[in-house]
Amino acid sequence: MDFTGEERIAAPRDVVWAALNDPEIMRGCIPGCQGIERLSPSAFEATIKVKFSLLSATFHGLLTLSNVDAPKSYTLSAEGKGGLAGFARGSADIVLEERGVETILHYRSKAELGGRLAQLGARLLDSTSQKLAEGFFSDFNAAVVAKMAAG
Repeated sequence: MDFTGEERIAAPRDVVWAALNDPEIMRGCIPGCQGIERLSPSAFEATIKVKFSLLSATFHGLLTLSNVDAPKSYTLSAEGKGGLAGFARGSADIVLEERGVETILHYRSKAELGGRLAQLGARLLDSTSQKLAEGFFSDFNAAVVAKMAAG
């Protein structure tokens, strides 16, 4: 599953970059996130509950940052195990483009599911994954703008 998109955020790039690296903001924006903890400057541990049609799974896994070019871009990779439901693995290349007082966040993601989840069918998984990605970036946009307004 591969998908791309962009989000126009009414905040300067350095503010968006800081938010992308803030576990509290990420916890509030990742759909189904039950907890996220920074293990190092480039690694986080997370617990995320995801519902795919009739199957719900809680994934425990690791999020790692690589190809970091602060404050312009990085690659976020994730790998999690969902018990009997299977596993999820994916990555997202994130690029922040300055446009005056706004930032355009570009993303290109790919995901792979295995186990019971993989048996649900590609269309359902693609649709759910796309909705989760769009939900995250929309919520992230709102969180950054709210932080700017409060700050």
